[in-house]
Amino acid sequence: MASGARRRKHEGSKLFAVIKTGGKQYSVAVGDTITVMTLEGNPGDRVTFDRVLMLSQDGEPALGTPFVDGASVAGQIVEQTRGPKAIAFKKRRRKNSKRKHGHRQDLTLVRITEFLTSGVESSVGTAPSE
Repeated sequence: MASGARRRKHEGSKLFAVIKTGGKQYSVAVGDTITVMTLEGNPGDRVTFDRVLMLSQDGEPALGTPFVDGASVAGQIVEQTRGPKAIAFKKRRRKNSKRKHGHRQDLTLVRITEFLTSGVESSVGTAPSE
């Protein structure tokens, strides 16, 4: 999905945030499931993202410098998984030399449950669990 399409998806919702984790930024709303770099924990454990770059509530964005003070995003680990296999194959012609390496990145699926501002839960509440 293109980043522009993802941005348009959140325009109709009243509350969304931009968080930073694993060196990447994610635009999230309550109920979204995102794939992030590996986080410690088991499925069902609760995680908190305190690096909130922007928090939009009722069309009023709060921009951080670099992070929004007192804002955090809570989520629940859905699954510890691995990405698709990436194969790096190198061949040197006429030298009878070749090398093949494979790599699978460890990933964590997280469902966003609520936004916390100044340590108080948002009025949105929690997402329905499946």
